[in-house]
Amino acid sequence: MQTPPAIYIVSGSTGASGTQLVRTALAQFSTDDVIVHIVPQVRTTAQMDRVVARAAADKGIIVHTLVDQQLRGYLIEEAESRRVTAVDLMGGLLDQLVARLNQQPLSQPGRYRVLHEQDLKRIDAIRYAVEHDDGKRAYELDKADIVLTGISRVGKTPIGVYLATMGWKVANVPLARNVNPPGQLFEIHRGRVIGLTAELDRLVMYRQHRGRDLGLKAGTSYTDPKALVMEMEYAYEIFRKGHFSTIDTTDRSIEENADEIITLITRRFG
Repeated sequence: MQTPPAIYIVSGSTGASGTQLVRTALAQFSTDDVIVHIVPQVRTTAQMDRVVARAAADKGIIVHTLVDQQLRGYLIEEAESRRVTAVDLMGGLLDQLVARLNQQPLSQPGRYRVLHEQDLKRIDAIRYAVEHDDGKRAYELDKADIVLTGISRVGKTPIGVYLATMGWKVANVPLARNVNPPGQLFEIHRGRVIGLTAELDRLVMYRQHRGRDLGLKAGTSYTDPKALVMEMEYAYEIFRKGHFSTIDTTDRSIEENADEIITLITRRFG
């Protein structure tokens, strides 16, 4: 079977727009072995010469979203001279808008991201929270603004998601007896780690509701008060070991808990 051509996505900014469109197009084909190279921050003809040479060497395709008219024209000509297929995702649209709006484009790469920085920050934070929920991808804890940790049903996920909607990158690490937490929890700055707790009677109630949702039989260790006490003691051992701040989430709204966490973090890191 013939190897499919590699695709080079050339952008004057991050390459996110071109990547999304290429991935959307590739989803229409029953193949998953197309290699996609993202070439961001292309601002000089020398950079273009290199990417065209690479594409020519492996018979690849160039897809570009360049807003700078001169650079876009140079890339088109260079690709044509090297017999490299180049797909212009931006030029045709810009030409139509120039005609309809009767004005010239600003030709500023990354301008959309600048104008929508806060929205994009929230989207990135929500994505991070989902990808790092319940202890997933602990090797990336150092990229978090806030790390929440505690036993089951103390509110790690809902508080984390709420903080993410405000633009904070939040990971959460569950604690369970006889399971060692990831070593990265103790390697990151301890000021970014917040231990969450709750009163015993509330935890029992929360877990009973959760147990019914999961179809668990009554009397399991998940809802047993004695077992919960041991879990809480273990959690406090972890908090003391890491010198982590703690917050009691009992009878407090998600917003109240989030506000206290934000106050702690901003005092420490600005």
